[in-house]
Amino acid sequence: MQKKWNLQKGCVLALAVYAVLAVLFYAIAQEQLCTRTDDTDSVSAAASVGEILPGTVLEQQFAVQSDRLTGFSVLCGTFGRENTGTLDLSLYELEGQGGRSLIGSYSLDVSQMQENSWYDIPLDTPLGNAAGRSFLLKVSSADSALGNAVTLYYGNSVSTGRIELASEGWIPLYQNGQPVEGTLCLRTTGQTDLWFGRYYWYFAAGAGLLLGLYCWRLCAYEKKGKSCLGLRLIHAFTRYRFLIQQLVSRDFKTKYKRSVLGIVWSFLNPLLTMLVQYVVFSTLFKSNILNFSVYLLTGIVLFNFFSESCGMGINSILGNASLITKVYVPKYIYPVTRVLSSGINMLFSLVPLILVVLLTGTPVTPAILLLPFALACLIGFCTGMVLILSSMMVFFRDTQFLWSVLSMIWMYATPIFYPESIIPARFLVLYKLNPMYHFIRFARTVVMEGISPEPKAYLICLVFAVGAMVIGGLFFHKTQDKFVLHI
Repeated sequence: MQKKWNLQKGCVLALAVYAVLAVLFYAIAQEQLCTRTDDTDSVSAAASVGEILPGTVLEQQFAVQSDRLTGFSVLCGTFGRENTGTLDLSLYELEGQGGRSLIGSYSLDVSQMQENSWYDIPLDTPLGNAAGRSFLLKVSSADSALGNAVTLYYGNSVSTGRIELASEGWIPLYQNGQPVEGTLCLRTTGQTDLWFGRYYWYFAAGAGLLLGLYCWRLCAYEKKGKSCLGLRLIHAFTRYRFLIQQLVSRDFKTKYKRSVLGIVWSFLNPLLTMLVQYVVFSTLFKSNILNFSVYLLTGIVLFNFFSESCGMGINSILGNASLITKVYVPKYIYPVTRVLSSGINMLFSLVPLILVVLLTGTPVTPAILLLPFALACLIGFCTGMVLILSSMMVFFRDTQFLWSVLSMIWMYATPIFYPESIIPARFLVLYKLNPMYHFIRFARTVVMEGISPEPKAYLICLVFAVGAMVIGGLFFHKTQDKFVLHI
């Protein structure tokens, strides 16, 4: 009776926690669940239009794909000097029969401009129903002087990685009524409504109902003495809880056995790695990533966990051969405990990350509470990987050597110390098949930008995590009966 009561209490607690998390999640991520911010790419700067003097008129037509237009940016040049005057910008909507209607006029103080810098012009009121409509940006200056004026840049190609791709269908820039061989370096910012936000509570209620039905099924099966995967897992982790604790503790203590600093290395390791890579990539290779230290350390912490858990877990079956051949314990417990012990190390590694966030003045927002989702998905993905690797290691001992090479390739294929913008466009689809890219990108969004990722990011992380666990579980289950013949 006590066992049944405990399961019922656990189910009630799970439903209560789900309800609280659903409400908390919507409160934190409401804006990103309902709308998506769209920032268009600009063509690469190839040349300038020259000094923008009185009488100079630049006209650039462009289209918007977002539901609402919220602003635009232009790339300015100062010729390396301080200038005076203003730059006048007018935004029009193009209408039929060659007509145009003024949306707004804006002025930029050129004395505050810096060389090769983008200047953002937010619209006073976001322009709704903008998708598919055409606009015209007109640029001029009424008070500039020769030798004391600024310029704008234009081009006809897009920079992708280390190459330039021709910009298809570009609309030419007109200078004083004459077309220029390129289009203005112009970026637009907009917002697009997402259907997920409108129906969030329906999804949340539906998921809660499914969770409730599953809990009811578990309780009904236990009452009837039947078995299912969920009950077997619950009973296994309940029955072998002490063993799991001992295995996790053993792995964690073994890692720092006879070490003078011991657990302090959990803090020092990511910090020292970050320091070395920071010096190399911010000084020698001149990385222009904003807040590079937080960007770098976030990637290091997550990828180190992935590398460590897989590296430790690959020998989890062979390393416990004496226990497997003498005592019956569900074999999946051994690789899972390796992941859990690495997870403890990752939690300690988050401390220096938080310290660097605070020291660099990175704003800390409620969105950081979403970080556990990325970590949970990463743990699930690593669990699936370890189940596969530990099984393969039993039958093919060269797996550990192949994995050391593969993990190194995987590290360089993940944007840990470089921006994803350097990846050529033709490789982006293949590049985004990397699960670590999505886990790290999710973490950087909530830590560095202080906002929730878009709904698609949650789904992608969840698919990779669940997919890895399912595939790893099936592979492990199919091969585990043959372990004793090879260990």
